[in-house]
This record gives sequence, structure tokens and C-alpha cells, in this order.
Amino acid sequence: MNYNDITVGIVSFKSQKVLFDCLKSIKYIKNIIIFDNSNDLQTKKKIENIYPKIKFILSKSNIGYGCANNRIINKCKSKYLFILNPDTILKKNCEKELLKSIKLLKENFSIISPVANEKNYGVYLKTNKKYKKKNLIKVDYVKGFAMLINKKKIKNIGMFDNKIFLYLEEIDLCKRLIQNNHKIFLCKKAKILHKGAKSTDLGFEFEKCRNWHWMWSNFYFQKKYSNYINAFLSYLPTVILYFLKTIIYFIILKDKKSKIYYYRLSGILNAIIGRKSWFRPNINF
Repeated sequence: MNYNDITVGIVSFKSQKVLFDCLKSIKYIKNIIIFDNSNDLQTKKKIENIYPKIKFILSKSNIGYGCANNRIINKCKSKYLFILNPDTILKKNCEKELLKSIKLLKENFSIISPVANEKNYGVYLKTNKKYKKKNLIKVDYVKGFAMLINKKKIKNIGMFDNKIFLYLEEIDLCKRLIQNNHKIFLCKKAKILHKGAKSTDLGFEFEKCRNWHWMWSNFYFQKKYSNYINAFLSYLPTVILYFLKTIIYFIILKDKKSKIYYYRLSGILNAIIGRKSWFRPNINF
């Protein structure tokens, strides 16, 4: 068991600004796959000039974060895949501690994640003492910007839900893993910096996309794990609120705020009527 058993997988989308810092922070894992959702030939050429061993895949269309990770999983030849966002930076010893955790747990895990500056992880109230001694915390979900996955176990659970274009795809995956008695861990000694919302350089165009998909994915997630009626009743007040805010901000000439609430409203309404997650950011502006 060594670093050759791990591949780093990165989904990029107009991410040149942060991608090179991420790659510089990877010290020991040599197998790297980048799947680019923006068909960015310029970045591909730059990466291949500096890192000729990296496999850089251009997608002709933007297929979303979860679906792109599924493509990387299927291309990956190693047992383990370390999924990273391009706006992450590995701290010293991150790779060493993750490798150590794999060896300690053997095959008895589905996901191990490093600890980030964000604290939003779902932690079980009672963590087994044997895991505490190994600096591992058993959790019920981790965030998708950094996840070392046991490829075989993830494939057995169905990988990421291809219907989700952006947001909650990792939470959905973790929920299915926990429902099927899989194990998810945080490695306390493996540290990572997540810059947050810096993985693409599209400005307000990305804000429109982000707000649309956040609402679409939230409704879809609740409908998937509850039912349509409960999801509809739960989000009806939100629909009314966003409609009113769209109109009010438009009237008082707060154009950006009006657009933000318009795209939130559009995302949730499209989810309610059963339309797929179709909205895509315009990269030709």
C-alpha cells in the first residue's frame, strides 16, 4: 500500500486562477486526473507543459460536478481516489496522514476526509474509542471539496447522482452510504485549506448559476428522501418570499439582488414542476 494506490481527481470549470496552487500543494500522489467542464483548451495546454504526466480531460459540454466525478471514478485505475476542488490547498503531511489512515482502516471505510477550515461536518455523538486513538472521527457526511474515496465501495452504492448538477451531491452520496452501513471518517491530522467559492472565475455569471442550482438541488434532495407533498409544503413559503423579493428589489432598482432572487425562484420552481437541472452559466460573455 503506497501513494501509487491513490489518484487525485479534480473537476475544473474556468479554474486556472486557483488550479495551479492546488497542484503545487500535492507532493506525493503522482497520479492526477483533471476533468474540465468548460472545454478550456488553454488551461489544458498550460497544465500539460508543466505537468506532462497529468491526465487532462476536456468535456465538450458542462455535465456538472457529480457527473464529472463519476467520469473520473470510471477513468481511475487505482483503488482510491482523492477528490479535490481546484480551490483547495493541501497542508503539510495531509497526504501522509491520509495514507496512514487507509493502512489503519484497511478496507473498512468508504470515505476519509481531511479537516478543513470549515467545521460543517455531521459528527456522530458517540465515536468508537479505537477510532479516537487513531485520530479518526466517524461522521455521517463530509463536504465534497476533499474526499478520499474507496472506489469499489462507492461504485457499489451507485456513485454520485447524475441528476444533481451542482450542490448536495456529496451529501446525497454520504446519506446513501450511511443508509447502507458504510463508514465515513474525518482524519484529524490531515489538514487542508478550502478557499471557498473560488473554484471558478465567472463573477456574477457564476452567482446566477450558484443560486439557481442551490434551490433546485435542495428541493430535489428533500423530495428524494421525503416525498413530493412534504417538499412542496416545506418550500411554498420560500417560493412566495422569493417572488416578493424579486419584485421589491426590481422596483427599488436593486438590480443584482432582484436577479439573485429571480434565479433562486426559477431554480426552485423548475424543481417543483419536475424539470431537470438544466441551467448552465454563460461562459461566452
